Amino acid sequence: MMNMNTVMIIAGESSGELYGSLLARELKQRDPDMRIIGVGGQRMQEAGVELISTISDAFGLLEAVASLQKIKDTYKRVVAAMKELSPRVLVLIDYPDFNLKVAGKAKSLGIQILYYVSPQVWAWRKGRVRKIAKLVNRMAVILPFEEKLYRDAGVPCEFVGHPIMEEIEAVLKATVISQRSFIKNNDRCPTTDDLKYSELRSCFKSALGLNPEKPLLSLLPGSRPHELEKLLPVMRDVIRKIKSDAALKPLKEYQFCIPLAPNTDEHRYSLFFAQLNEEGVAIRKGESVRVLAASDLAVVASGTATLQTAFLEVPMVVVYKLSPLTFHLGRRIVKVTHISLINILSGRTVVRELLQEEANPEEIVKELARILRDTEYREDMLRQYRTIREQFQGRSPSRRVAEIITGMIGRK
Repeated sequence: MMNMNTVMIIAGESSGELYGSLLARELKQRDPDMRIIGVGGQRMQEAGVELISTISDAFGLLEAVASLQKIKDTYKRVVAAMKELSPRVLVLIDYPDFNLKVAGKAKSLGIQILYYVSPQVWAWRKGRVRKIAKLVNRMAVILPFEEKLYRDAGVPCEFVGHPIMEEIEAVLKATVISQRSFIKNNDRCPTTDDLKYSELRSCFKSALGLNPEKPLLSLLPGSRPHELEKLLPVMRDVIRKIKSDAALKPLKEYQFCIPLAPNTDEHRYSLFFAQLNEEGVAIRKGESVRVLAASDLAVVASGTATLQTAFLEVPMVVVYKLSPLTFHLGRRIVKVTHISLINILSGRTVVRELLQEEANPEEIVKELARILRDTEYREDMLRQYRTIREQFQGRSPSRRVAEIITGMIGRK
């Protein structure tokens, strides 16, 4: 018998797990007795989700092999839980290769399916739109142009906004309030009534234990294991080059910080972190929004973090590296000109993308220097950030998705 008060949420990696935790909190606020089960991480568990299995961070063709057994085990646990607990609604968050297989099984069991956060069907394997259309009852998408793709395929679909806006607004307000409670007469820490990101830098530096008087370069290496393995050494060498090159005088004034995803295995990368500590780099785990809010410049791995960086008006350079085979195959099937969400949403090159061999210290530092030197270039970047942000403001995606779910269950 189907449980009228059970919802299952499946997130496969760090960003999706954040969205799942925000959604779970909203659902619990609406109905404290609702049972939420799923696949995720610590944040989802803290939000009240009973975890069937923890997330896998595998990505790409070669990188997924090591996690294959865990993925198989997780699938078995999910299917067993669907049969035993009969959730009324299954919420799938991105992670298409796993989630579409789960969707097929859920459909055969008569479970309603809401896909929240679309796979990047607009970039590659567009045929998945038809497959998704046959499986799901509803779509809730977080990028504005995705809505038409699914509606044209006959799927009830709605652009709900992006959950990172919710996270940003909550973190900004909480930090400003806490800072003002113990910093008296601090003109650098404004009220929450008029949040201007550029005016918050010093406030957030203080909150993070950084020097509020010095500019900050943040380096975001991503959350997946292969991203950390490939980009942490590059970012270490970027800092070393800034310190050693006499021609980089403006950048020598900067302090450095790396925010890590909450689920990062610090022991696995302890050698890199030790080297970064020797270079004076501050490491802040689970603090990406506050670190970006404090930042004056950023080097960012392509992904959701580029959108966070833009929403917080931080000039950036985007970097990315994959295994040579994955990258070679990807170039043959990916159908977009750009890889960063900022450039995709803008329809032009707003931020520079350095991929594979180009993602090296020399090119990264060269681009950072250009951002500092070329005022017109930098201001155009910031203007485009604001234009993009306007499309997402005034929306509450977690609240709206919770409304969709309760509607699917048949409640007001």
